[in-house]
Amino acid sequence: MTPELLAPAGSPEALKAAVEHGANAVYLGWGTFNARRGAQNFSQEEFAQAVAYCHIRGVRVFLTLNILLSDRELPEALETARTASRLGVDAVLVQDWGLFDLLRRALPDLPLHASTQMSIFTSGGAREIAAAGCERVVLARECSKEETAVICRNAPAEVESFVHGALCMCYSGQCAMSALIGGRSGNRGRCAQPCRLPYGVNEPAKDRRPLSLKDSCMADHLQEMEDMGVSCLKIEGRMRRPGYVAAVTEIYARLLKEGRKPNSREREILERAFSRSGFTDAYWRGTKGPEMLGFRQENAEAAPAAEAPRREAGRVPVRFTCRVRAGRPCTLTAEDGDGHSVTAAGPVPEAARNRALTPEDLSARLGKTGGTPYRCEHVEALAEPGLSLSAASLNGLRREVLDALSAARSLPPRRRELDVPPLPDFDGSEAEPRFTVSVATAAQLTGGILNFRPARVYMPLELLADLSSLPEAETEYCAVLPRVWRDRDEDLLRRRLEKARSLGVTGLLLGNLGHFSLARGKDWRLYGDYGLNVFNSRSLAWLRERGLESACLSFELRFSQMRDLRKVLPTESIIYGRLPLMITENCLIQNTAGCRCGRPNFLNDRTGAAFPLLPAFGHRTEVQNSCPLWLADRPDWRRLGLAYARLRFTTESPEECVRAFRGYQEGSAAAGEFTRGLYLRGVE
Repeated sequence: MTPELLAPAGSPEALKAAVEHGANAVYLGWGTFNARRGAQNFSQEEFAQAVAYCHIRGVRVFLTLNILLSDRELPEALETARTASRLGVDAVLVQDWGLFDLLRRALPDLPLHASTQMSIFTSGGAREIAAAGCERVVLARECSKEETAVICRNAPAEVESFVHGALCMCYSGQCAMSALIGGRSGNRGRCAQPCRLPYGVNEPAKDRRPLSLKDSCMADHLQEMEDMGVSCLKIEGRMRRPGYVAAVTEIYARLLKEGRKPNSREREILERAFSRSGFTDAYWRGTKGPEMLGFRQENAEAAPAAEAPRREAGRVPVRFTCRVRAGRPCTLTAEDGDGHSVTAAGPVPEAARNRALTPEDLSARLGKTGGTPYRCEHVEALAEPGLSLSAASLNGLRREVLDALSAARSLPPRRRELDVPPLPDFDGSEAEPRFTVSVATAAQLTGGILNFRPARVYMPLELLADLSSLPEAETEYCAVLPRVWRDRDEDLLRRRLEKARSLGVTGLLLGNLGHFSLARGKDWRLYGDYGLNVFNSRSLAWLRERGLESACLSFELRFSQMRDLRKVLPTESIIYGRLPLMITENCLIQNTAGCRCGRPNFLNDRTGAAFPLLPAFGHRTEVQNSCPLWLADRPDWRRLGLAYARLRFTTESPEECVRAFRGYQEGSAAAGEFTRGLYLRGVE
């Protein structure tokens, strides 16, 4: 089956451009709860008009509610989805676990799609969200052809893949760089695009842009995607102008229809519409490297006007059946290919004074559907001899029946609306949290640290694989599963989990939905990590149902928001350390400085700030904040109801780890440069 072509609609004008140029579906934002809050988006009246306009023309409409939401925002987000459902929206894209759970329970018939912000890139992750009631999964942009094919084979949900548009250097849903540097959160739809700025890797920032990727262009691979069963091909670009939407949608629709690759003229149009030093398809080909990098000059040429609209795009084929009989009102029936059939009655025909009406006359007059959303495919006409009808009567009858067909096509489906269920009657809050510790190296796990008796010690699974034993201590050892991996890695991860168990590890720290299938049924104690982006009480409840015993809250929450959460699951927060800004498929060090991952590496910005680059599983890179979070001298974090408070050690020496832990026990002031994170100022 030919995949659905999904186009961006950042404004009513862009929506019309998408429909007129061949989109099968559009995605758009209404209100403030979407990942492109800087786009024009739609008012409620415009949204209602957009749904009707699209449905009349056979185009589906998806609403984006794909940001993290606070407890205070969830009721309004639910009402937005409820209104959209009543208006007939075809699906809602969601990132937040709490909103997902709320919509599943309160609007059980409303289809939900897992946004790419959910960070799903394995079959296990796709199966988990499908089992929870999700109809479609939007995969991470970093997935290759082989990886996508595996997920298509193994996941019960539909698979949607990006085929054109901007690429973020960080995995979607895992970037905190804009939030921590500028106070504008990508997880809240306000990304300031710091990845497009100049940086230096192990050198001062110059004019290089090691975080800026070229736009993706998958125009050469559409047949491959169709063959493997990708259900939907998504064009990125709700922040871009209608001319861009028209040009790109037009070409992709044509390529899908004709089953071919683009010609030189089409490639030129795509590049002129928008590109950053050209395009890349490297991730799809399973490669990465500096050839993916690119940026756009500020004075680059604007997107060209699209070529003339595809005349048949956006026009629905209809079949007319007309009956003109003596002594009876004439009738006209219109049928589309989706099962809608409507009939209208006109005047009683008169006896012909001159030329009588023929079936051929009826067909010619009724076939004139120009200026409407419809294209006459066939007319079955019956006209008894010797009768006459005015052209105005037939035109009015055609208008009436097409209006009735439009009303039938835009009629919203009937969907259940249920009461919002209460949160679980459980209180996991504590008067004061217990310390936990995460280490990045074996050297950081010293007797000095263990003498402080942390409740848990978190260690990367790959680090545990290289150890022969763990120190005896009054603590629980927990393995941290890689935040990013692929299906092909799972046998290795399972072997390493068994090794960790043999060392005495009893807990697992899960930072991705795909981790649950790796851990389930093995008698592990399961805890949630920051990668799950827990932002509200209902997310805690949803994760509790999935077997977690505690969850780390998003470090984009303010202290006041943490305090006010219903602790239906014991909560944890990071209170010390360099906060993770990005995790990237590309190795930033390899891309610019060659392979030197065993030595200290830094990303330097124009202000002179140095962001440590740490190697991550799979030869990926994790960018750390330039200075550590320090809260020891503030009592706030002790009074939030947290069950656990984490000290996150990354680049510290063993001695620095001990000093930091002691500082938190004593309430000491910071000794050097530090940050309070977002806990006091919050994010947009």
